[in-house]
Amino acid sequence: MASLAFVPSSTFLVPRFYPPPPPPLTQQRFNWNQTIAFNNYSKCFSTIKCKLITNTKHSQNHLHSLLKEPHKYFDQVIITVRGGDGGHGAVLKLPNHSNKPPKSQFQNRTNSPPNKNKGPPYKRDFDGSLILPSGGHGGDVVIYADEGKDTLLEFHKKGRYNAKRGGNVDAMGVLTKQSRNGFSSTVLRIPVPVGTVVKHKRGKLLADLARPGDEILVARGGQGGISLIEMPERGRKKELSLTTNVMRDDSDKVLIHGQPGEEISLELILRVVADVGLVGLPNAGKSTLLAAITRAKPEIADYPFTTLMPNLGQLGGDPDLGAGQYASEATLADLPGLIEGAHLGKGLGRNFLRHLRRTRLLVHVVDAATENPVNDYRTIKEELRMYNPEYLERPYIVVLNKIDLPEASNRLSSLNEEIMRIGSDEIPSEPEVQSLSCEADGEKISLKDKTEKEIEDYPRPLAVVGVSVLNGIRVNEMLKEIRAALRKCADSN
Repeated sequence: MASLAFVPSSTFLVPRFYPPPPPPLTQQRFNWNQTIAFNNYSKCFSTIKCKLITNTKHSQNHLHSLLKEPHKYFDQVIITVRGGDGGHGAVLKLPNHSNKPPKSQFQNRTNSPPNKNKGPPYKRDFDGSLILPSGGHGGDVVIYADEGKDTLLEFHKKGRYNAKRGGNVDAMGVLTKQSRNGFSSTVLRIPVPVGTVVKHKRGKLLADLARPGDEILVARGGQGGISLIEMPERGRKKELSLTTNVMRDDSDKVLIHGQPGEEISLELILRVVADVGLVGLPNAGKSTLLAAITRAKPEIADYPFTTLMPNLGQLGGDPDLGAGQYASEATLADLPGLIEGAHLGKGLGRNFLRHLRRTRLLVHVVDAATENPVNDYRTIKEELRMYNPEYLERPYIVVLNKIDLPEASNRLSSLNEEIMRIGSDEIPSEPEVQSLSCEADGEKISLKDKTEKEIEDYPRPLAVVGVSVLNGIRVNEMLKEIRAALRKCADSN
């Protein structure tokens, strides 16, 4: 009879059939009828030799895409986690007291040392019941926020995490004082970047790990199996007074098996934790601005979409606050450039617009040397409105970059006036209309605001500053406006 072992799902079985060996001829006289029956019987069975062929083509293609285009995978991934199985118990027998070894006739009873192990050779509880060993608990799976992690790229290389199983009861079939529980497995802790959202796969939200050290238990390990006492039926009534874990028949043996651990598929979504978000069209100077006011070193070039993943930088505190300047530090996030239609998936914008969810202040970086800077400014606001109208309710300032160029410096004052006229000073009252909402990338978006409000109905910018980040013109004035806006956000909260 041929048998096949279990193999991984990424392998194929290639059967190869070989004819069975002829029957041995060891007897000189044999029955021809038995030989013919054996030959007919052997034709029904064949020996199968299996060869494992690993399918690595798909994994190699995914790894190549991961290395070539990391911006498509760094902030979202689906993984599978499984808690450890519980350890197995054991079927034990009580020690036999009737078969005591006979004492030697030459043993001196008066000089024999006292027996320190008097009493039953097994453990009892305070109420006299037997203490039976049990299998160890399987390991749990915990996901926690770690400041040392930046992206979710490593989870694309390894998408399954299994905790270790619990230990079995170490016993030789007899209950003794040396019988111990199986060891409990350690907790499997998986680090993720700060700001990771943990969800069921295409399901409900489990946790938002927004602070360092936040953690969530996502899969529990299985309970260990219990141990049973095996004894003849004539003595069960007596032993039932000591413990209820008495094996009645073979069907009770399922109780000694440890329970399987939980298995769940999770979706991890990274939302960058930043106080200030830099938005604008490609090549507006966002990365140059981040490098000028922080110690970040983003990639800077004169072609669009240089920034493929958000860059973070730490802005120093306000020196005018004295000792309180350390409490006024802020984190800036440079997002990839937006283009018209980004809310529909064009360019790289939609993949990164969700990273603005945690920001308190937005900085619109506009290239003042283009043909129509006001239209560029409107394009960015329209994309934010179509993606999530709540982004336009947040405080923001406008930075007109590249004012050192003649085409920008000649119209700087008129640009300031035109941009300040776009918006409203008062927050309009909400009409009594039932609001609809939908969920995109894990956040709820109000459809009512998207259809009823225009750009002019949202608040005006707190300030409009003209700078030349590359040449360091009016950068300090821009920093004062950013810090003043952050203080205003802190006071309103």
